[in-house]
Amino acid sequence: MPRSLFWRLTLVLCAGLIVAQLLSAAINLAERDRLLLRASGMQPVARIADIVRLLDSLKLEERRRIVGILNTPALVVTLDRAPVAEQAAGPRLAMFAAMLHAALGDDRQIRVAPSRALPSLPPEFDRDRHERMMERMLGRRPDLPDRMFFMTQVRLQDGSWVTFDTRVPKAAASLPLRLFLTLLVLLFTVLLLSLVAVRWLTRPLHVLAAAADELGRDINRPPLPEEGPLEVKRAAQAFNKMQARLVRFIEDRTRMLAAMSHDLKTPITRMRLRAELLEDEEVRDRFEKDLLEMEAMVSQTLDFMKGLDKHQALQPIDVMALLESLQSDYQEMGREVSIEGDAQQPCLGVPQLLKRCIANLLDNAVNYGKRARIVVEEGPAELVIRIRDDGPGLPEAELERVFEPFYRVEGSRSRETGGTGLGLAIARNIAQTLGGDLHLANRPQGGLEAVLCLPRRQT
Repeated sequence: MPRSLFWRLTLVLCAGLIVAQLLSAAINLAERDRLLLRASGMQPVARIADIVRLLDSLKLEERRRIVGILNTPALVVTLDRAPVAEQAAGPRLAMFAAMLHAALGDDRQIRVAPSRALPSLPPEFDRDRHERMMERMLGRRPDLPDRMFFMTQVRLQDGSWVTFDTRVPKAAASLPLRLFLTLLVLLFTVLLLSLVAVRWLTRPLHVLAAAADELGRDINRPPLPEEGPLEVKRAAQAFNKMQARLVRFIEDRTRMLAAMSHDLKTPITRMRLRAELLEDEEVRDRFEKDLLEMEAMVSQTLDFMKGLDKHQALQPIDVMALLESLQSDYQEMGREVSIEGDAQQPCLGVPQLLKRCIANLLDNAVNYGKRARIVVEEGPAELVIRIRDDGPGLPEAELERVFEPFYRVEGSRSRETGGTGLGLAIARNIAQTLGGDLHLANRPQGGLEAVLCLPRRQT
């Protein structure tokens, strides 16, 4: 089955229309066959009725002489054949018998049975003369299309039987061209209107889905237009109200946490000053270590809150220049960072945010994986920056959890390394702020790979 609602509705409508058209064509053909059979049988019925009335008025010797004159290729009359036993007749033969009864106007015995072909005509019948006569009457040679043969026996008034071997054209089984074209035009017209109607009905759902997807990337996106049918307007209004509530919630949370983090700096500074007055050097070192860790957590929390601000203007960024600048900084600190690949086109973004995002990833790589290797892959739709290390990697269950704020993996990534558990959370938040994403993966040959995907926008 198609996965989209548009194609599912289209499939149902198309299947229904095709079935309806086939049934309509079958009904039309059946009615046409019945009418054609009735029309084609009227002439033989009238001729048989006239011959029966004529034979009723003649004596036996005169009948034999007249029958030879009445024979034609489509109707062979014989007087000496024994009556056949009555048998169940099909609808066509029953219709022919009913028409003959009506033409004769009495209740004499009539038997109609199918036959495979007409019997041989009498030797005295001149077929060529008959065809020339028909050609003069019709203006062309008489064509004898595919026909059905059946035998009709009628009891005369003196009790004898006369047999008529008749050939009647079969009802055409093929679809007439005019009927076929009519059904085809009707089918395509209704299908076209159905496609337009389905597209018209499903377009609001497509717009709503696109808005919901964009909302995950930009909470401050423009609201949906509240127009269209009543149900669409209600859905747009509900979506806009939900977006407004989310914006207020995030802004309130951001302001509250930012204020708390900022206010914590003052008591931390006072505590550091008081710790300097402690005479016990070991206790003083412990206090300073805890205070440094608290200060780092507060600073990174502020950075995390700032990353939620999506109102910063985008500008072209020379990605290779930014990466080379970071490489120089780390090399000056004695860290090994290499770059592979190239990005020819600038990328739209916020330089400070992108630099902080990549710096956090490089910090993880050089701290826990000894060295970092940056691989740049430029595509038409997105720019991919892979940062690989040679560390121990992460358990599969932890690859997503490490993006949670203040979450740290025990063991290789503990507090002893100086981490606060916000570096990867800040990096992913920045990536999503720029319209991209960030995820981690273990490399088959060992180590961890951070994959930063940034959308390629027109500069």
